[in-house]
Amino acid sequence: MPGAGSFRADLGASVVVALVALPLCVGVAVASGVPAELGIVTGVVGGLVTGWFRGSALQVSGPAAGLTVLVYEAVDSYGLPALGVLVLAAGMVQLGLGALRLGRWFRAISLAVVHGMLAGIGLVLIAGQLYALGGVPAPGKTLAKLGGVHELGAQADWAAVALGAGTIAVLVLWRRAPARLRVVPGALVGVAAATAAAALLPLPVETVRVTGVLDAVALPSWSDFGTLASVGAVGTVVALALIASAETLFSAAAVDRMHEGPRTDYDRELVAQGIGNAVCGLLGALPMTAVIVRSSANVEAGARTRASRILHGAWLLLFAVALPQVLEVVPLAALAGVLLHAGWKLLPARAVAALWRTHRGEAVVLVVTAVSILATSLFEGVLVGLGLAVAKAAWETSHVHVEEVWEGDELCVRVVGNASFLRLPKLLDSLEALPHGPVRLDLSGLRHLDHACLTALEGWERKRMPLPGREGVI
Repeated sequence: MPGAGSFRADLGASVVVALVALPLCVGVAVASGVPAELGIVTGVVGGLVTGWFRGSALQVSGPAAGLTVLVYEAVDSYGLPALGVLVLAAGMVQLGLGALRLGRWFRAISLAVVHGMLAGIGLVLIAGQLYALGGVPAPGKTLAKLGGVHELGAQADWAAVALGAGTIAVLVLWRRAPARLRVVPGALVGVAAATAAAALLPLPVETVRVTGVLDAVALPSWSDFGTLASVGAVGTVVALALIASAETLFSAAAVDRMHEGPRTDYDRELVAQGIGNAVCGLLGALPMTAVIVRSSANVEAGARTRASRILHGAWLLLFAVALPQVLEVVPLAALAGVLLHAGWKLLPARAVAALWRTHRGEAVVLVVTAVSILATSLFEGVLVGLGLAVAKAAWETSHVHVEEVWEGDELCVRVVGNASFLRLPKLLDSLEALPHGPVRLDLSGLRHLDHACLTALEGWERKRMPLPGREGVI
């Protein structure tokens, strides 16, 4: 059991994490097209339910900007009542993956695809929140949003733009503030400053609409489960489960590098996330994932045990129940500023530059994944990225080299590498270009020889077989 010193450290860290989580929970909910309270419900479940499990001691779960696009598309396609069913089903998929001990395999996902997914999410998030920043209704599709950006200046509410821009400025500058001030999260400072400015001036800007946490909770009805009969809905469930799991486990790997405590048990953490998402689904709330911003704040604030992430859920619940009217004065433009900043941080500019210098193929996978998400949807874009990554890996691992060495009057041909159907044309071209005369074919350097290449080599050997009085393959 943790001692008094650990509890004091965890208590202080939990307050910091709750203050970081509050504006993000509300902002992610609003950007997802659902009531603000549902984001807080997910944050509470992430603390009071998922926080108890032993998968990862210090990472914190809640609604994430990375799932905003997918949730928005799901609500737009199937309606808000169906969201709970989709999240519940995604949680059950995660539970199954964890029970089958498949959590560690998520580490095998190409980092280029993950960075591309985050870049695509960041770009979609920025495209949508630019309209929220200006108080302008946004077109439905991402490409339409990007195409209409140049017209925003004529339609924007410049008071709202000023509040959002001020929030972003606070977030950027707060990182340079003295350490004793940075104990208070920059997102909270930015939103509080924008809220105070809107109230004191006063500015006629749109604010968050709040109906109460208990009123926002809606258990799924039996009729809502009919949504799962749709192929598109099943695809959404799979996408929610896989993306939330991947983001959680990559976050866990990052958090493990930030502290010296117990390492993450990936399978247990996946089970914990599955249970949390199942509960969120039963409450009709947003899906959850482990979030690196809140997790890093937890570590930096001095948390020592999982008590800090449990307590952060209690603080969120207390705030939402006791002071819901405070949320009603928060300008939507301030939350848009927080999410624009979050979207910008998702863009892996340094990763692209580094990959282009060292592994250009990986950089291409990253960019194609991000562009595919912009052009289609999150699920389809990630599938395109994964397909391209697999094709690239297959192509690179199918390298085969033909080496020619003369040993006296005899030509020795050594085939090295992986002989697969992907490189069969190259292999046959090299063999057929050999000069006439005796040839000794050495296949001992092959690490893999598939059936197509074996059949082709046998056919080439028959063609080279000596006619009466002539020499051929040895």
